[in-house]
Amino acid sequence: MAKTAQVTSTILMIRPVAFRMNEQTAVNNYYQQKITDLTAEEKQAKALQEFDEFVHKLRSIGIEVIVVNDTLQPSSPDSIFPNNWVSFHDDGRVVLYPMFAVNRRYERRMDIIDLLSERGFEVNNVVDLTEMERKDVFLEGTGSLILDRQNKITYAAISDRTHKEAVEDFSNRFDYKPIVFHANQTVDGERLPIYHTNVMMSIAEHFAIICSDSIDNPEERQKTLKAITESGKEVIDITEDQVSNFAGNMLQVQNANHENYLVMSTSAFKCLTEEQKGRIESYCKILHSEIDTIETLGGGSARCMMAEVFLPKKF
Repeated sequence: MAKTAQVTSTILMIRPVAFRMNEQTAVNNYYQQKITDLTAEEKQAKALQEFDEFVHKLRSIGIEVIVVNDTLQPSSPDSIFPNNWVSFHDDGRVVLYPMFAVNRRYERRMDIIDLLSERGFEVNNVVDLTEMERKDVFLEGTGSLILDRQNKITYAAISDRTHKEAVEDFSNRFDYKPIVFHANQTVDGERLPIYHTNVMMSIAEHFAIICSDSIDNPEERQKTLKAITESGKEVIDITEDQVSNFAGNMLQVQNANHENYLVMSTSAFKCLTEEQKGRIESYCKILHSEIDTIETLGGGSARCMMAEVFLPKKF
C-alpha cells in the first residue's frame, strides 16, 4: 500500500454570505474581537473580499480550490471555517465531527459531500461522530486534531472543544497514535486552554510549527516534542505572541508540479522572524494573504479556512 501523503493539492473552501462574529464561540475563543466601526454589511463585504483574494492566490500557484457558497439560512457565521466539521481521507472516508457551538452544527452539509462525489471523488463511507454531541463530547475536526498522516499520529490539545475520549475514538478508527496534551494562553493574567490545537501547531511534510511554551506541563511538552522529532520532522518553535498573530495556523499544500507551499495569513507572516522564515523556506515556499477581518471577527485564520481533500479520484 502506498505511503499516506501529508499534503494535498485540493482544498474545499466555503464562500461567506453573512460573515460575522459568532457569540456562541466567543465564550472560549479569546482571539475573537469586535469591530465596532463597521456595519454588518461592511464586515461581510470585507470578509468576502479577503476570501476571494485568498482563493485567487491559491489558484495562482496551482492549487485546486473547490468553492461552495454558504447559505443564508440557517445562520452559520463560522461556515468560512469548514475544517472543523469535516475531514476527507485517502481511503475514501469522510468524517463528520461533533461541534461545541450549536449554531456551528448547521455548517454540516451533505450536499457538499455529494458535490465532491459528483466531481469524481470517491466517497466510500461517512464516519459520523456527531452522536457525541448528545453527551457534550466534542472534537472539531482538524482544528482539534493535527494529523501527521505520514506517521499516523494525532496531536491534540485538550479543551472545551477537544475531548480526550473523542480523540481516542478517532485514533482507534483510523489506526493513529494519539499524543494528547494541554496547551494554554494567558488571558487577563490567567492561563486558559487554547480553543483549537491548530492555533498553536501545524504539521508539514518535513517540519512542525509549534508553540511549545503553551504546553505548561513539562512532561507533556517533552512527550510532544519527542514524538515530532522521532517522526523525522524538524521543530520550528514559535512564541505565544506569535500564536496571537495566528503563526501556528498554517497549512502546507502542494500543486500538481509537486511544489510545496506553507499557506498562512499576512499577519502570521509579518510576525515571523527572518530566521523562522528561512527555516520554513528551506523546505517550501511561503504563500500569505491578508485576512484581517476574518481573523478579528472569527478568531481563526488561513488554516481554518481550508478543508483538505485527500479523497481518491474515481476517474
